[in-house]
This record gives sequence, C-alpha cells and structure tokens, in this order.
Amino acid sequence: MHLIDIGVNFHSSQIAPHTAVILERAKAAGVVGILATGTSLESSRGARDLASRHPHFLFATAGIHPHSAKDWSPTVLQSLQALWESPDVVAIGECGLDYNRNFSTPADQRHAFEAQLEAAVRWNKPLFLHCRDAFDDLYAMVAPAVRAGAHGVVHCFTGAADEAAAFVALGLDIGITGWVTDIKRGQALREAVQAIPLEHLHLETDAPYLGPKNHKNRRPYNEPANLPWIAQAVAELKGLSMREVADQCTRNSRRLFGIPA
Repeated sequence: MHLIDIGVNFHSSQIAPHTAVILERAKAAGVVGILATGTSLESSRGARDLASRHPHFLFATAGIHPHSAKDWSPTVLQSLQALWESPDVVAIGECGLDYNRNFSTPADQRHAFEAQLEAAVRWNKPLFLHCRDAFDDLYAMVAPAVRAGAHGVVHCFTGAADEAAAFVALGLDIGITGWVTDIKRGQALREAVQAIPLEHLHLETDAPYLGPKNHKNRRPYNEPANLPWIAQAVAELKGLSMREVADQCTRNSRRLFGIPA
C-alpha cells in the first residue's frame, strides 16, 4: 500500500530537528511521496531546498499563507516567481483566506490571494488552498480563477458537506487530515467525507499538527508515518478497504501535482 502526504510543515520547530528520522519512518509506513508546505517566502525556499535534497520523494509548495499576507509586496512576488520556475515546486500556496484569527487584515489577505490565483493560471500549477471561516469570499475569488484554468486542492478541509460539494463542483479536490478522526470536533467533516467522491480526495497529515486520534501511541508531534491512520478513518467512513482509499488518493495526488510513479 502506497501513500502520498500532500501537506507537511517541515519548517515547524516541532519537527525540523527530526527531519531525517521522520522521513525514514514515513518510508517504513508506506509513504512514497511528501509535499513540504511553504507558507512564507522563507519557508517556501526551505521547502524547495529540502525537496531538492530528496528527489522523487519530497516535493514543495511555494506561496504566502493568509497569516503572512501583510508581508506581500512586488519583491515577494518576484522571489516566488523564481521558486515557481523550479521543477521541485509542484504547487502554488499555501494561499487563501483565514478570517478566524486575522493575523493579516482581510483586505491584505485578499490582495495576496488574488495575486497567487493569477499566478496559478499563468504558471499552470495547482493551488494549495487554505480556507478557514472564509468560505463565501474564497469561493467568490476562486471560481473565476478556475474558469480561467486554475485547479488545485482545498488543503486541510474541515468544513461541512455543502461546502465540500461546492468546491468539488468547481473541479477542486479536498485534502483530509487527522481532523477526520476527531469524533467531537470533526463530525461535520466526517459527514462530508462520506459524500465527497473518492476521486477528489487526498490524504495529508498537516504535520506537526492534527495528529490522528485513532492512533493512541503517537509522538507529541504529528508526522507522515501517521498517514495510514487517516486512510483508515476515511476507509471506515466510506465503507471501503484501506487499500482502495490509499490507491485512489495516491493516484489523485500524482495526477494533481504531476508526481511520477
């Protein structure tokens, strides 16, 4: 059984010192590919550099997270364009809108997001999207970009079935994390997963965050080696085998991000 983890924050201080052993444990758990997430210019460069040291196993995203949107500038855009030219960078983002904490103002978030949507069309690279408490605005911005040729995945989706259906109807995919294993907080997502077509699902840990609660012996941080527990939860909700879920989600990730077998 082969798995691809489409979202790991290797720049996090919780897991950065343990990268080498984390990668070895991931391989032992059947993980055959990992996307290192870029959320700022610095972390995007770090993700690209890490991917270049682990060809055919690690791949990078590059973009500005809504929390960092206040730092957006023409210089940042120019630097990101240099990263998007790299074959190791397979997606634009993490980008989107987050009205939950508003570390950057909504206006700044929309400004940075619009520029990255335009870049996704221009560079023909998939979007790695972040949406928290901002569905209406994000959908309104993404829809015309999709009509212009953009494609991508709503990463770490935690919303309800109607939001998932709207994104899928646009042609976007949905990333599922350990949130789906949280019986108390993740009930809306658990219901949504049952309705989302398997052909639009991807698996991710969003490590070091959101450790799967169905894994009782996990470390203090989440890691790609825990991905089978997320696959297991999705399989149970959809009434399928883990292998069916793993195989289809892996095909989905290879297709979207251009990851070779």
